[in-house]
Amino acid sequence: MYKILALALSITLLFSCSGNPNSDNPTLSNCDTAVIISPNMFTDAPGESLTINSVEIIEDCLLLNYSAGGCSGNDWKITLIDAGVVLESDPPKRRLRVSFENPELCEAYITKEKTFDISGLQIEGGQVQFTLMNNGQEIIYTY
Repeated sequence: MYKILALALSITLLFSCSGNPNSDNPTLSNCDTAVIISPNMFTDAPGESLTINSVEIIEDCLLLNYSAGGCSGNDWKITLIDAGVVLESDPPKRRLRVSFENPELCEAYITKEKTFDISGLQIEGGQVQFTLMNNGQEIIYTY
């Protein structure tokens, strides 16, 4: 009787551990942080000076290369904010803004990169155009 119980327990454990580990779990993003959708933050968030060197979309991440004066850049706070409005056009448009806080008082010129998960900005149609309000740059996101 003990052998049958042990065999049944082993089979139960085997099947409970052999399922697809991602079947019930959402896909984890490879981006550093998510974009924030907030009309209030879009207008009110800090906007200290920075230089946006380049913007690129890689899968569902927006890669931002930026520079500013500082010591190391370790104390910088950078956020990508969506205005929360989809402008009807072809393709539809969304307005984005980079909020930047820099408490560092050194004079070194630091360049950094950060990625933002933009998958939450997808809308019907498979494509949206982002306008980066900091510098007017436009970039198409196809998904």
